[in-house]
Amino acid sequence: MGFIGIGFSSPSRPVFFDKFISWLSAHKNADMSWLEKNLHLRKDPSLLLEGCRTIISLAYPYPASKPSTPDGLTTSRYCRPDQDDYHYRLKILCKEIIMLMKEYDSGCATRICVDSAPVLERGFAYSSGMGFIGKNNMLIIPGYGSYFYLAEIFTSIPLDVPPVQAMDNQCGSCNLCLDACPAWALERPFSINASRCLSYLTIESKGQVSPVEGMKMGNCFFGCDRCQEACPFNGHKESGKVLLPSSEEILEMQGEEFDRRFGKTSFKRAGLEKVKGNIRAIMASGVRREV
Repeated sequence: MGFIGIGFSSPSRPVFFDKFISWLSAHKNADMSWLEKNLHLRKDPSLLLEGCRTIISLAYPYPASKPSTPDGLTTSRYCRPDQDDYHYRLKILCKEIIMLMKEYDSGCATRICVDSAPVLERGFAYSSGMGFIGKNNMLIIPGYGSYFYLAEIFTSIPLDVPPVQAMDNQCGSCNLCLDACPAWALERPFSINASRCLSYLTIESKGQVSPVEGMKMGNCFFGCDRCQEACPFNGHKESGKVLLPSSEEILEMQGEEFDRRFGKTSFKRAGLEKVKGNIRAIMASGVRREV
């Protein structure tokens, strides 16, 4: 089905829950106040599905090439402007897996989570032995890297999950990801200040990106992959792939056309005006770098 990693864990208190609470207490989540809600569910994930016995973690890859406009502006790799948003695509795949599970236990209860429920996803994937947490806070699968989405299937099926030793960090003395962050959002290993992160500023933030921040963006107007690009586990960097109209076409785009072309893609979350503002910030900065 295309998944590159799978792991199993019990719906117990997440391994990084206390660190997550400390991160929130330090106000490192910018204005993403939704992260502060439903903490009881994050602490006890079994409450997300009555009778939950097992959490299945799944990793699905996205391409190493960056979506690009003909004039060289790019987006983060996870954003596929030629496909439906990954939330939709992964849920469809997970439903196929659930159909197989119900052949084994027709009465089993299940719930799919794809980056939209109060679940500390990377923590469960880490606990399942799928990979390790890098200094850039990404889950890294040795032999593959970090270019993938995560999804979970909560189920009442009591799978016989053998004890797994969580994978030790393999970054060693490497600090390339920290050095590569253009906005100094990675304040130290395993610690991120979301208010500085270009992914937050260009997607989640309600405000418009400034020309100063546009200088840090280079030519990427939606998200940021700089800390992943620097990571040796992700191998060589692939060039951009033209999947977008030109920046001029996007700036001239009206809401109806935007919805028609990108209404089911990752762009929808930010919206047309936010996307346009990101492009204008790059153009105002006068700074571009090689795709």
